[in-house]
Amino acid sequence: MKYQAPTSIEEAVALLSSDPGARVFAGATDLIPQFQGGRPEPSMLVDLKGVPQTGVLECQNGYWRVGAAVPAARLTSHRELVSAFPGLVEGTSLIGSDQIQGRATLGGNLCNASPAADSVPPLVALGATAVIVGAAGRRSVPVSEIVIGPGATSLHHAEFITEFRIPVPARGCSDAYERFIPRTEMDIAVVGAAARIRLDDQGRCRDATVVLGAVAPTVAEVSAAAEILRGRQLAEAPNCKAFWEELGEAAVASCNPIDDKRGTVQFRRRVAAVLARRTVATAARRAKEAI
Repeated sequence: MKYQAPTSIEEAVALLSSDPGARVFAGATDLIPQFQGGRPEPSMLVDLKGVPQTGVLECQNGYWRVGAAVPAARLTSHRELVSAFPGLVEGTSLIGSDQIQGRATLGGNLCNASPAADSVPPLVALGATAVIVGAAGRRSVPVSEIVIGPGATSLHHAEFITEFRIPVPARGCSDAYERFIPRTEMDIAVVGAAARIRLDDQGRCRDATVVLGAVAPTVAEVSAAAEILRGRQLAEAPNCKAFWEELGEAAVASCNPIDDKRGTVQFRRRVAAVLARRTVATAARRAKEAI
């Protein structure tokens, strides 16, 4: 197995195009365990951390640019990013241990294509876009369209993500993420939930997005959330209003979970309803502080 560390997009694309068995990586926190678990090794590994565009982290022209190879530890310690997207940072901070945080990346967490990835529901809820480059040029794709199934993405061979672009939150807008795990830390989500809420000046919901993880082959958006929550005063306690129950029912209807050793179908649906309500309430509280 060959190892290559290109320093430009053009060099990386050329390397990938020259070898059908080549594979990219950023942090390798998933790659190495996969090899140890018996997966076939690629003929060439292409390390993307040396490509400058994958390490960008800045806010400009109405959106944040977050490089696909920026380590999670850098994201969680970036004050402006934490303030802008607390839910995304919450999800990112749950990827592995402190040591893993020094290597793990948003690009790797997405392209590993695990249904339980913690940073993907927040990215989708925020309307993030992935900038993809390859032999055919450059294209931008919503993050929601990247993962097409467990372990599978819509990226073509010789394509890779250079950065994510996330719209700057409007006034009165914020997000949140929570997950349920059997242990207190270092585990994979049985259910994850992200919410993005925008309030008007009176504290009423103007717009809402709720996205669930680990309850379907890909992330599941609760499509009815905006209609259920729009015009509501979300500062009320989650169990005080009938619309909270309606939101929970919509979350359950959006699930397509499996039974496994970590949770049953019935359990995952119940937890999805609870986490949907919790993350909406948290995002709404943060949004109110941002008015």
